[in-house]
Amino acid sequence: MRELKCSLRQAQSRRRQVIDLRDLGLLFGGIIHMTMKIKDTSDQDVSIAPQQNKPKRLLLISISLLLLITLVWQIAPAASRWSHAQKSISIERVRIGAITRGDFIRDISVLGRVVAAVRPTVYSPADGTISLEVEAGHEVKKDQILATLESPELTNQLFQQQAILEKLNSSLARQKIQTKKQQLIDQKAVDLANVKLTTAKREKRRSDLGYEKNVINQIDFEKAQDDLENASLLFKHAVQDALLNSESLNFESRSISLDIQQQALYVDELQRQVDALTITSPVNGIVGNLSAENKTFLTKNQPILMVVDLSNFEVEIDIPESYADDLAIGMSVDVSFEQQRFSARLVTISPEILNNQVTGRVRFNKETPEKLRQNQRLSTQIILEHKSDVLQVKRGQFLDSSGGKFAYKVENGIAKKTAISIGARSLSHIELLGGLKENDRIIISNTDLFNSAQQVLLN
Repeated sequence: MRELKCSLRQAQSRRRQVIDLRDLGLLFGGIIHMTMKIKDTSDQDVSIAPQQNKPKRLLLISISLLLLITLVWQIAPAASRWSHAQKSISIERVRIGAITRGDFIRDISVLGRVVAAVRPTVYSPADGTISLEVEAGHEVKKDQILATLESPELTNQLFQQQAILEKLNSSLARQKIQTKKQQLIDQKAVDLANVKLTTAKREKRRSDLGYEKNVINQIDFEKAQDDLENASLLFKHAVQDALLNSESLNFESRSISLDIQQQALYVDELQRQVDALTITSPVNGIVGNLSAENKTFLTKNQPILMVVDLSNFEVEIDIPESYADDLAIGMSVDVSFEQQRFSARLVTISPEILNNQVTGRVRFNKETPEKLRQNQRLSTQIILEHKSDVLQVKRGQFLDSSGGKFAYKVENGIAKKTAISIGARSLSHIELLGGLKENDRIIISNTDLFNSAQQVLLN
């Protein structure tokens, strides 16, 4: 009986494991052997008075049969499943994940490089010889002189144009004097014509009276009339000539004034260029690497040096080309620094692809973390998509084995091939669209060793 109870406990503890049919046969044989009558050995036995133990034996037999039926009932399903399984794999060789429901975050993780948000490069404003006033690593203030550029050509051009401007100013002054002189001449002519007109009007009145009194003849009367008309015409023309001369002189003055304005703008631009030969720092910061050596000749727009503003940092990241279409300005980004996560956002995305990557800039939403250094490496996580109430499972190599078309659902020690439909993928989880439900369990490790079997026994 002790052996029988031990066998029963072992069978119950291995309900989900394979039951060897040979062990089952041995178990049946043991029970039958225990209940069978021993072969007759009466010739060797000593006669003993019979005991009243027949009811006890019947009870033991009944209990054994009951236990046997229970055992068979328990192991029959396992034996049935085992008979349908096409392959047997140790459960220690696979990883199992449960189907859960919750928030789904699709993200990508890339390394970033700390860069100064403001790091202007200073270029040569003209052709000339550079004289550096600072060295790499020097701390500078805004408007502090960094270098001077000697450009004789530009300086001489400024002097020439300034001389032209002075000449135009002189011409305008001369024109103003000429205008005043002409105005005096015209005014004199108008005044003389007015005097003649007055005289002619007086003589006309005198001739009118003489003619009425027959003092003068017809010819003198008509002559006075002609003199009046002539004086009127002279006065009229004198006034018109004065107006025309005034308009002409004013036009000449305005023309010269416009030339002066144009030349003044040109001179101002040249003066600005000459002033730019004294190169100053655009921001407070530190002088970066020098791109030009002292006392060397530079061409226009050639880089000289960079000034790095260390008061504000950004993170420059290289994103795989496959995610380029998913990126958008303003996306949330988590930046990890000294075991802390800082909220940031994507502010720039390069329009071009280099080395199968897209360059972007990440800016912190709040204050920049302390102790950041130029070119420091940081881990960043870009949140591409955020969904709520989503069926999901941990990401695993089963996707590579099935191509996301099926998974092995685990139930009662059997892994059954089940068709599935997947959605978005994150670094850690996969969205499930169909084929499974919450709390289901599937194998998330590589399933190539299953050889696409419909059912696999896990032991």
